[in-house]
Amino acid sequence: MFCSRWMAAAPRTSRRVLALGLAAALAGIPAFAQVQQQGAPIRLLVGFPAGAGTDAIARTLGEKLKDQLGVPVVVENRAGAGGQIAAQALKAAPADGHTLLLSHDHTISILPQVVKNPGYNSASDFVPVAGFATFANVLAVSGGTPAKTFDEYLKWVRTQRGGKDTIGVPAPASIPEFLVKMIGTKYKIDVQAAPYRGSAPMTADMLGNQISAGIASVPDFIENHRAGKLRIVATIGNKRQALLPQVPTFTELGFANLEDLPYYGVFAPVGTPQPVIDRFGDALAKVLAMPDVKQKLTTMGLTVAYEPQGQFAGRVRSYTQTWAGIIKASGFTPQ
Repeated sequence: MFCSRWMAAAPRTSRRVLALGLAAALAGIPAFAQVQQQGAPIRLLVGFPAGAGTDAIARTLGEKLKDQLGVPVVVENRAGAGGQIAAQALKAAPADGHTLLLSHDHTISILPQVVKNPGYNSASDFVPVAGFATFANVLAVSGGTPAKTFDEYLKWVRTQRGGKDTIGVPAPASIPEFLVKMIGTKYKIDVQAAPYRGSAPMTADMLGNQISAGIASVPDFIENHRAGKLRIVATIGNKRQALLPQVPTFTELGFANLEDLPYYGVFAPVGTPQPVIDRFGDALAKVLAMPDVKQKLTTMGLTVAYEPQGQFAGRVRSYTQTWAGIIKASGFTPQ
């Protein structure tokens, strides 16, 4: 009202100048909002606690990605239920490229097959952005276990434990738990999985000799293996791990369908614009090409290799189908 009266009272030239100024200001509001939106931080969801292996990976990448993307990349830990809480948060997020999920295979490929109502459907709710690494799940024995090889572990279980043992796993209904079942079936021994809430408490019990063995990823065990506190005695995959050239694969030991390696990648809500996905994928490729980043991730036990969206999506589908068959064959009923 005040503005209208002022304009009515002002000379014609002044009114014209003011009108042009107001129009320019109003036209600039959407542009300003767009700039603000473009500069908004990217939330990189992680389904595991701070300090865990996945968190360390996300922070290593996030620190470099912010320079490539020109915006802050904030790692947000939504820990719990094997990544299920973080996946649900991704599903609920706007598909604008400002919320992504960094995850390994368990949350994307396994949980939807072992939980009746996980709260998301990986195939329809998410879109793969890019893959950046694979890794191996491995069997390790604790320092108090005399075995130094897989065969020695089997012999020890049969002769010293009456054919029975408990093997720790980082989560219930996870690949490590299914591996425990496969070991028991193949060698006709009574080994039972002891599910933990993550690899950290499981490893702590192994270091304290509370359990004699555990199955988790190379990143979970590698430092203690190097220090001689634990001994990795078998790995999945179609070839031996570069960090563990003396350790045989389960395939070498006669197991079938354990050639596909678990993966790490980034996912976005379905409907995220393709240019946004491409931009993030390009930035990730540049970060992975940095020698210091590759060396750090390799030291953690990852096999670093950038996979663009299409290639990574194919890996996720193939891996999911492989484990669908194994899970079904095990007789497991989704809980």
